[in-house]
Amino acid sequence: MGTPLPTDPGAAAFGASLTAITLAELGDKTFFMALILAARHRAREVFIGAFGALTAVTLISLGLGYGLRELLPPRVVPWLAAALFMGFGIKLLIEAQRMRADEADEEQQEAEKTINEAESQRRRTTPWAVIQEAFVLVFIAELGDRTQFTTVFLATAPAFTFAGLLAGTLLGHALVTWLAVGAGKWIGGRISEKLLYRLSGGLFLVFGLFALKQ
Repeated sequence: MGTPLPTDPGAAAFGASLTAITLAELGDKTFFMALILAARHRAREVFIGAFGALTAVTLISLGLGYGLRELLPPRVVPWLAAALFMGFGIKLLIEAQRMRADEADEEQQEAEKTINEAESQRRRTTPWAVIQEAFVLVFIAELGDRTQFTTVFLATAPAFTFAGLLAGTLLGHALVTWLAVGAGKWIGGRISEKLLYRLSGGLFLVFGLFALKQ
C-alpha cells in the first residue's frame, strides 16, 4: 500500500466553509430578507446589496478568527478550535431539539417587520437606494448571527487556509443569496430549520474532531 496523499488545506477549507455556510444561511433571517426584498424590488439590485454586506461581514469574521489564531500560542490553537467547533455543534443540536415547527415562520416575520420599518422611512426606489437598503439591512442582521460565528470558528482552525475559507464562504453566501432572490418563495416553504440545525451541529462536531487531529 502506498503512502496516503495529504489533504490539501486549501481544498479542505473550501469544502468545509462552503458546506457550513450554505447550511447556516439557508432559512436564516438574512435569507428571508433577500427573499422579501426581491419580491418588492429588482432581484439584481437586491443580490448586489445583500452579497456586498455578506462579503463585508465575512472579511470581518475571518479577520477576528485569524486574529485569535495569531494571538494565542500555537499549541493552544487546535484545542481552542476543537472546543469552539464542538461547543457550537452541541449548542446547535440542543437548539434543534427544542425548536418548534413554526420557527422558520418567525424568522420570516421578523425579517419582514424589519424591512417594513426601514421602507416606511424611505421614499426613493432608485437602483442605488435598493442596493443600499439591502446592504444595510443584511449587514446589521448578519452581525452576531450564527453564520458569522461559523466563519469566525472556521478561521481559528490551523488546517484551513485563508484563501480556501474566503472562496468557500463567499461561494456559499452567493449561492444562498441567489436562491433567495431567484427561487426564495418556492424554497422558503420547504426549509426544515430543525434538519438544518441538526446537519450543522453534526458538521461542527466533525470539525472539532478534525481539529484535534491536527
